[in-house]
Amino acid sequence: MDNPLDRIEDTFELEMPARESLDDSIDAILPKIRPLSEDLREQQFYSMPGGKPWLEIRDDPSFLESVLHFFNVGGEYLLSVDGNVTRGRWRLLDGTNKIIIEQGGGGKSGGKGGSDSHWEKQDRGGDKQPTKSELYELAFLNKHFFILKKHGDQKRKGNRKYLVLGFEPAVKGLKWKDIVELMYDDFRGQWGTFHYLVIGAIILGAIIAFFSLR
Repeated sequence: MDNPLDRIEDTFELEMPARESLDDSIDAILPKIRPLSEDLREQQFYSMPGGKPWLEIRDDPSFLESVLHFFNVGGEYLLSVDGNVTRGRWRLLDGTNKIIIEQGGGGKSGGKGGSDSHWEKQDRGGDKQPTKSELYELAFLNKHFFILKKHGDQKRKGNRKYLVLGFEPAVKGLKWKDIVELMYDDFRGQWGTFHYLVIGAIILGAIIAFFSLR
């Protein structure tokens, strides 16, 4: 006969689902960690004065470059590949959790954000046309991780589904599986104590009910 307490523990299982690729791992943990995510309008989590270095994370063993992304205050976007820097711009689509990232075109910055109104001011400034423009939707954000999902069915096309970024001082030198584990630790830390308190309350309630019936 199954132990009811085993079923309760299964409900609050905190072990990270094992997957063989980075995209699949993100798909597996997102339902659990997404409630802990910030929104793109909270720019202090991914942009800071002087630049916040976001290290790109991939599971491709042939990916040997060190790629950094900077979403600077004022809408300036910087992409560094082994120290070679390309300038661009970023902007948010108002009322959504979507972001457009453009590479090339000069990346002239000004103002205090990456909003639509700021973007229009930049366009009137006569910047060159970008060489690459991509639309992403926020998948997850906190002070250590920034995950963006590119619009469209990227997996069907054989492309990466997610742009996974980690705050460089927190993830540098780690393998991608260790980084996913670190990401999942936020979920464990936030919810683990709560789950065990719930289990304790259920057990205590069962004990009280048992003795009250005697």
